[in-house]
Amino acid sequence: MPQHLISIADLEDGQLESLLELALELQARPEAHRSTLHGKSIGLYFEKSSTRTRVSFEVGMGQLGGQAVSLSTRDLQIGRGETIADTARVLSRYVDLLMLRTFEHGTVVEMARHATVPVINGLTDELHPCQALADLMTVHQEFGELRGRRIAYIGDGNNVAHSLMIACARAGVDFSIASPPGYEVADRYLDLARGLASGTGAGIEAGADPHAAATSADAVYSDVWTSMGQEKEQEQRLADFEGYTVGDDLMSRAKGDAIYLHCLPCHRGEEVTASVVDGPQSRVFDQAENRLHTQKALMLHLLDHA
Repeated sequence: MPQHLISIADLEDGQLESLLELALELQARPEAHRSTLHGKSIGLYFEKSSTRTRVSFEVGMGQLGGQAVSLSTRDLQIGRGETIADTARVLSRYVDLLMLRTFEHGTVVEMARHATVPVINGLTDELHPCQALADLMTVHQEFGELRGRRIAYIGDGNNVAHSLMIACARAGVDFSIASPPGYEVADRYLDLARGLASGTGAGIEAGADPHAAATSADAVYSDVWTSMGQEKEQEQRLADFEGYTVGDDLMSRAKGDAIYLHCLPCHRGEEVTASVVDGPQSRVFDQAENRLHTQKALMLHLLDHA
C-alpha cells in the first residue's frame, strides 16, 4: 500500500524532520533533484480555487523533472456522477501521485482508500497539512531548532489551525490558540494533538484570550475569519471575531524577535492590520514560497516510499 499524506499525523517518527531538512536542501540547492522525477506525473484535483497550492505543485513537479495535470469537477466525470472510488482507480493507472483540494474531508479519505498511488491532501474543510509543513519550515528558517519554540494562533479553529496544531505537537513546538466561543478547534483534533505532544513534550493550549495566547510567542499566526464556503456567515463572523485582530499591540505581547505568519490570502483590517502583515516582523511571503520547497520534498518522499 502506498503512503499517503492526509494529515501530519500520518507521518512516522522522524519523517517530519526529514521532510523539513529536504525542503531546506531543495531551497538551498534547487538543482540537486532537478531530474529526479523525470517521467513521473501528478494529478491535481481542485474543487476550490487556488493560487499557492496550484502553482507550487505544478512548478514544483516541473522543477523535479515530472509533469502535472490540473483537473476540476468540470474536467472529470465526478461532475456527472462517477464515484470517487472509480475515479481513484482510473487515475491511479495514469499518474504516480494524486493531490486533492476539496471541501469534504471524506473525499480525500475515500480517494486514498481506493488509489494505488500516494494521495496528498492539498486542503479540505478539516485539514491543510501542506500549509503546516511550510509554516514549520518558515519558523525553522528564522530560529533554527524547532523544539521548544512557541506558536500562537489567533482566530478561527479551522483547517489551518488543526494541521498547524498537529504539526507543532509532532515537532515538539508549543502551540496556543485563542478563538471566540463557538469557533474553537474540533475536540478530536485537539485530543489527537495532545496525544502526539505527550511524546514530544510540546504544550498544546486552547482558550479564548488572544493576549494570553500571544504572550512570549516566537510566532503569531492568523487566518481569514471567513473561509471558502462560509461567505453567507461573513457578517456574523465579523461581529464574533471583534477583538481578535492581530495588530501592533498584540504583537508586542510576543517575544521581541517574534515573526508574523499568515497562510494567505489575507484581509487587511480584519484578522490582521496592514502595519503587521506589511511590517518588518512579517514572513508571509517567505511562508508562501516555502509551499514550493516543502511540497517538492513531500512528492520526493512519497514516491520514494511508494
